[in-house]
Amino acid sequence: MFSLKPPKPTFKSYLLPQAEDKITPEPRLKKLEPVLLPGEIVVNEVNFVRKCIATDTSQYDLWGKLVCSNFKISFITDDPTPLQKFQYKNLLLGEHDVALTCIEQIVTVNDTKRKQKVLGPNQKLKFNPTELIIYCKDFRIVRFRFDEAGPESARKVCLAIAHYSQPADLQLLFAFEYVSKKYNNPAKKVNGLDPGGGGGGQQTPLFETYSDWDREIKRTGASEWRVCSVNEGYMISTCLPEYFVVPSSLADQDLKLYSYSFTGRRMPMWCWNHSNGSALVRMANIKDSLQQRKIDQRICNAITRSHPQRSDVYKSELDKGLPNIQEIQSAFLKLKQLCVNEPFEETEEKWLSLLDNSRWLEYVRLFLKHSAELVYMLDSKHVSVVLQEEEGRDLSCCVASLVQVMLDPYFRTIVGFQSLVQKEWVMAGYPFLDRCNHLKKSDKESPLFLLFLDCIWQLLEQYPSAFEFSEAYLVILYDSTRISLFGTFLFNSPHQRVKQSTEFAISKNIQLGDEKGLKFPSVWDWSLQHTARDRMLFHNPWYIGKSTPCVHNGAVKSFKRTKKNYSSTLRGLPPSLKNGIISEQDFLPRRNSLILKLKPDFLHHMDNNTNGMEQYFREWFSKPVDLHGILLPRLSGTQIKLWKLCYFRWVPEAQINSGGFIMAFHKISLLADEVDTLNRSLRQQNCGSPLLANPSELEQSRMYFRVNGLNDTSVTPEFLSSSFPFSPAGNLCRRSILGTPLSKFLSGAKIWLSTETLANED
Repeated sequence: MFSLKPPKPTFKSYLLPQAEDKITPEPRLKKLEPVLLPGEIVVNEVNFVRKCIATDTSQYDLWGKLVCSNFKISFITDDPTPLQKFQYKNLLLGEHDVALTCIEQIVTVNDTKRKQKVLGPNQKLKFNPTELIIYCKDFRIVRFRFDEAGPESARKVCLAIAHYSQPADLQLLFAFEYVSKKYNNPAKKVNGLDPGGGGGGQQTPLFETYSDWDREIKRTGASEWRVCSVNEGYMISTCLPEYFVVPSSLADQDLKLYSYSFTGRRMPMWCWNHSNGSALVRMANIKDSLQQRKIDQRICNAITRSHPQRSDVYKSELDKGLPNIQEIQSAFLKLKQLCVNEPFEETEEKWLSLLDNSRWLEYVRLFLKHSAELVYMLDSKHVSVVLQEEEGRDLSCCVASLVQVMLDPYFRTIVGFQSLVQKEWVMAGYPFLDRCNHLKKSDKESPLFLLFLDCIWQLLEQYPSAFEFSEAYLVILYDSTRISLFGTFLFNSPHQRVKQSTEFAISKNIQLGDEKGLKFPSVWDWSLQHTARDRMLFHNPWYIGKSTPCVHNGAVKSFKRTKKNYSSTLRGLPPSLKNGIISEQDFLPRRNSLILKLKPDFLHHMDNNTNGMEQYFREWFSKPVDLHGILLPRLSGTQIKLWKLCYFRWVPEAQINSGGFIMAFHKISLLADEVDTLNRSLRQQNCGSPLLANPSELEQSRMYFRVNGLNDTSVTPEFLSSSFPFSPAGNLCRRSILGTPLSKFLSGAKIWLSTETLANED
């Protein structure tokens, strides 16, 4: 039979089998592309750019692409940033991005020709730059090298940055293009939100409506005041809000008549009411000299009739007792020169003298002092206070806000503080556009809002348990004024926002419907900038709320703290201050401290006519601090300090690894989180639920640092430093300060310690 199996092969090969050649594909170069927001376009870019990280070596430098858009300059790299283990994330700006409105000066350098040029808009650059230096308004100095880049491409990107960072018109700011996408493409979202806002910012009242003002009247018990709509449509004044509060006895017809006599037609505007009936009011000067006495008397009579006791009115002329915006700007420039620029002087005494001569801390003290004196008038004398200023939209914003923070604990919460800024700055017509100089052509630039935040930080530093928000929150809020996206800090007045956005909408064929202008995002919608996790940095772990829930015999009760409870802040003060007695030695700055030596506290330098005020302050300082009552600032030289996190956060030499205030912040956060966790467990046990909290319950924690759950940070993280949550790596690239007087102050941890600790060391 025939076999069905195939025959065996008889050929035998004696050659070794050769392996198949595998074709290895060439490694694909990852395209470095920027993350763009709606309405953002790339206008120029250059490859093979080197970003300088350290001042004295190039070994840490990063290679990547430099991109200029109509919103920011962006450096894109695959290289991890050296010398840096943490940096909080901004969802609008990357790690190496700089918003165009944050740029203060652009300097191009050519090493070969030994030339440098400060670039302005529409200027020509006759040499190919080898280096680009960006000076930022938030004290950063960012450097880029073009050694390997195409010379023509480098020149073009420098010119593009200069052009787009100094727009010729308000409507060229990026916010207009960003918001227009909301109307052209309503489905388009950024970070899960509409470009026009939404999210967490809605709980902050914007005071754009009648109802917001009415609620504030009811909250403060101002029964003799009413919401006025006489300026609806901005028919009377273009620098006042459409709705504001006036005495009930003043008729609309009288307001229209009186308005012509005020500078800018800024009529008297109510700010706040004390529980005793005293009111805080602000207004511009009366320019009509013939009618001045008559109108002034009628306004004062109306305010007097709004007081239940018919008390007198105290007028505070701010222009006479406080520095003007030019003096504040001059002090700020001197402070900035000291903190970030070089060369530094040769002696410690000279550096401290220059800090003293900048007058920045002196101005901080003056605003706090004046506000405290007005607190005395409202609280002790029971009289209404009128803040009067030339235009009523600069110094009065700062003083009115400080007075309310000192008097009203609501404004020491996050939502309350945001509503205060919205009410007394944004809607009251503070000229953010000019003061922040977004268009780079204002001669009225002045950091008054920063000075206000500095004053708030001084109070936070002295009474940490009285504020719900943290120091990082204040710094991030200041940074937000330099982002040309939020309508909050973009305009000189609400009217300008409506007028400019309406004109822009018409030019772009955008249908507004019943809306009064385009709706810009609010800065209070923090979800546009930060994740829920990073927003927990805003919460102050020292804060003691109005009442603390507790469980007793199976029932949830509220434990209210009385005035007998001593504040923890008293334990951190010199012994003499605890009893309200201030000795001369407490005026002197400690050795190796950056505390400015100022004149003695105003308690010892009152005129003879102010004995009542002196007694009021002495009595207040002699008692335990009521965290939910009045707060008064301590104004001696040892108590007014330099805000190091804000002004020194980019200085590498100032960074103390595993040191500084953040270490106490970390420990207190863990303790507060543990208490919150125990409270939640007790509530669940009372309700019959399992003791262990589920993940969604754990996410309810207010603290950034936690003891358990999804983000366990109970072990001290290695990335903590005195600059946390910011990183100086690559953000202040200039000549090293090692060996300079500033370096001597920053070399030890003493500068970051409390005054009490320094006193004990002596």
